[in-house]
Amino acid sequence: MAHPPFPTPQVKVCGLTDVDQAVAVARLGVHAIGCVFFPKSPRHLTRAKARAICAALPASVRRVGVFVDEAFESIMGTVHACGLDAVQLHGHEPPELVLRLRGEGLIVIKALFLRRAPGLADADAYRPSAFLVECGAGKLPGGNAEAWAWAEARSLGDRRPLVLAGGLGPENVLQAVEQAQPDAVDLSSGVEASPGTKDLKKVAALMAAVRRCRMERAPRTIF
Repeated sequence: MAHPPFPTPQVKVCGLTDVDQAVAVARLGVHAIGCVFFPKSPRHLTRAKARAICAALPASVRRVGVFVDEAFESIMGTVHACGLDAVQLHGHEPPELVLRLRGEGLIVIKALFLRRAPGLADADAYRPSAFLVECGAGKLPGGNAEAWAWAEARSLGDRRPLVLAGGLGPENVLQAVEQAQPDAVDLSSGVEASPGTKDLKKVAALMAAVRRCRMERAPRTIF
């Protein structure tokens, strides 16, 4: 008797900048919405704008704040002001900060990079809820729309919860999931019309593609 297929990876869409778009994206079935709190990003949000987005989302969707080398007090101020469920750390944050944030009851995602530090070899120093892995070859701390050899992240995902990012879109997410077997995928520019403006048709196509992904094991719940 054939076994039923495993569930597919969770989906996070990052870099939302508009309340109505965030609600529309949530209605398409994503598991998490990301708000960027990095001033150099074209998707940067003020706390007030992020709070409005987070307040409009259904309870089933996790609210994630993306930070780069922010202090604990600053991160927690934003968490409380915006009602965040999770934080995503994209800089050179020390392992102690990860543990301190987890102690606040938050989902904590630590980014690692293939082309710069911190890299996959640094994973054992951290105890996040999950790792996010992307290429890290561009100028900004995020993925910079760079596709890469996603299979390089698989060995980490075999041991620890894994979010896959970097150059993903509806056209290649099946290939990426097959190679890396992540527990979740994180998209931004791959489902955009322009920085910070999502293309709802692309998000819908992405969700349809993810539902066709084949997992070799049951994915771990991150969001």
